[in-house]
Amino acid sequence: MKKLKMPTAYTILFAIIIAVAILTWVVPAGQYDYVDPNAAKKEPIPGTYHLVDRNPQGFKEVVMAPIEGFYDAVDVALFVIVIGGFLGVVMKTGAIDAGIAKITRDLKGKEKWMIPILMILFGLGGTSFGMAEETIAFYPLLLPVFIAAGYDSVTAISVIMLGAGVGVLGSTVNPFATGIASGFAGISLGEGIGLRLLILIASELAAILFVMRYAEKVKKDPTKSIVYDMWEDNKKHFLSKKPENEFPELTGKRKFILFLFALTFIIMVFGVIPFEDIGITAIPTLWWWFGELTALFLVSAIVIGLAAGMSEKELVSAFVEGARDLLGVALIIGVSRGITVVMNAGNITDTVLNLGEKTLSQTGSVPFAILTYLFYIPLSFLIPSTSGLATLSMPIMAPLGDFAGVARHIVITAYQSASGIVNLITPTSAVVMGGLAIGRLSYDKWLKHTWKLLVILMIIIIAALSLGVIIG
Repeated sequence: MKKLKMPTAYTILFAIIIAVAILTWVVPAGQYDYVDPNAAKKEPIPGTYHLVDRNPQGFKEVVMAPIEGFYDAVDVALFVIVIGGFLGVVMKTGAIDAGIAKITRDLKGKEKWMIPILMILFGLGGTSFGMAEETIAFYPLLLPVFIAAGYDSVTAISVIMLGAGVGVLGSTVNPFATGIASGFAGISLGEGIGLRLLILIASELAAILFVMRYAEKVKKDPTKSIVYDMWEDNKKHFLSKKPENEFPELTGKRKFILFLFALTFIIMVFGVIPFEDIGITAIPTLWWWFGELTALFLVSAIVIGLAAGMSEKELVSAFVEGARDLLGVALIIGVSRGITVVMNAGNITDTVLNLGEKTLSQTGSVPFAILTYLFYIPLSFLIPSTSGLATLSMPIMAPLGDFAGVARHIVITAYQSASGIVNLITPTSAVVMGGLAIGRLSYDKWLKHTWKLLVILMIIIIAALSLGVIIG
């Protein structure tokens, strides 16, 4: 008997489009009055919901929904593609690989301190550009280093997977999570950055302490390792390889490229923070959004390519290759947005909001924030794509936050934190399963190893969300 497989995100999203189209035939159509109907951040006025004529969606509308979705989300999709090109150019230079390999070599014999240093670096990659697939290259490098130092494969896997994964969970300016969600919520990427930074620091610290405690326990007594049954076998398997020689040298040119890479994200943060809104008048607010940010990453990709000494052909090839890697993300954004297109055209979006308004009238702001976080956990298993989940849910969840008196950036933080924690363990993630396969660690042992940390992270996130609501 054939084992049932989880369908792809595309299939799930298209099925939702069909289901929503069917609902437009049976769900009452209605609309709210809005504070400013033409604003990017459309705020419904509580108590103004009224019924309107039904506009059921048929076969043609279903087929056209993803196309219309692309029209609606072309700025976000183009931003994602250009970010992919930018990362393609940076990775082609070998600067990031060389930087981490250099740190690894310099800390030989001091591997205990390699744990926090590398986890912080991976975390910075996760919080800034959603570092995930890029981590796969580091498993062959770090596994022999940690095993030779007396640790086990679980330690090396944890440093990489938890380091970067917790960074994504605490995304501050990650364009694929925070950026896309902010766009569809109609707010600036800079809103709520303080709360997200708090979650990042607290969660990364918890993860580092968790990994260091486990690593020291295993080094003192190898029988405490959850893969002790493979201890000698793993030594033979990993210590026979010399992967560090395969990594490029950190030259002066690559150091300069790392500087340009970091500078790009610093400029991005400066461009999106609404200084005026937080009472800082000495620093000008640029009010950058997807157009300006896309241009920033395009220019930065060109500058980095030229700094690396790439020819015009090499630069274009690296950019196109990187853009191709994220084309799937852009496609998911279009298909996801198609769901909103069908709901809006069928006049049922506000009906769903009205149901939420009635439900939330008896719910306080803090419970709403916590329930939103818990709601996103199963939804993240169903739709593991962070960009697809943001595109699908934000047009509904962000206005619901308005009814509950919860700022939209709190809703975004709840979404990305839930998605981030799920993507540390979901078996549908190529990053998780690929990393475990390279490290020869079974999925059930990974769950056994991480479940206590996941509980701690959930407590941190719920506490931070509650604090965010209370202080406003």
